[in-house]
Amino acid sequence: MSNKNTLSKIKIIGGKWKGTNLTFYDEPELRPTGNRIKETLFNWLQPNIQGSICLDLFAGSGCLGLEALSRGAAKCVMVEKNKRVINHLAENIEKLSSSTELIHDDALNYLSSKELSKTFDIVFLDPPFDSTIYEPIMRALELNHWLSHDALIYIEARSDSSTFQIPDNWLLFREQVAGNVRYMLYSRREKKNIQN
Repeated sequence: MSNKNTLSKIKIIGGKWKGTNLTFYDEPELRPTGNRIKETLFNWLQPNIQGSICLDLFAGSGCLGLEALSRGAAKCVMVEKNKRVINHLAENIEKLSSSTELIHDDALNYLSSKELSKTFDIVFLDPPFDSTIYEPIMRALELNHWLSHDALIYIEARSDSSTFQIPDNWLLFREQVAGNVRYMLYSRREKKNIQN
């Protein structure tokens, strides 16, 4: 059984911070992406990661956003609503001196107010598995113009979850299942234009 006062570890597995251990509180809703899935995801993203602007919604441990920065992303905005989690995440960010904007807010609330100058090339959407927020988040990303023209959107969900209503202009680029996790990468551009 998890203890919310226990610190668990995750490791950055590639890029300039490869091998760096980061800690996070063992909160019930925190489910950091496993190394095997993370390695596959970043292999998918490799042709697009350099210089990208990323958005890590439901940042939690920060493992996806920090991995992206380690591998060459220019900047990452991380959104997390749990105060204790975000305070500890701030320590990890400071430890790495990373180019990160950390926002203490509910993800849907953050997406409801658009900053006209800000769009994202890569979005990580990995809420707690029992969340019903997937589709509202996808709609907000699209309707409030948070995505760059050829953005990539990563979604992690329970493997037995029902099919989501995906925006019409999102194309499924990659999908795999590992244990109880189904993970998908969508693109807003034609599949033939994405490098393999």
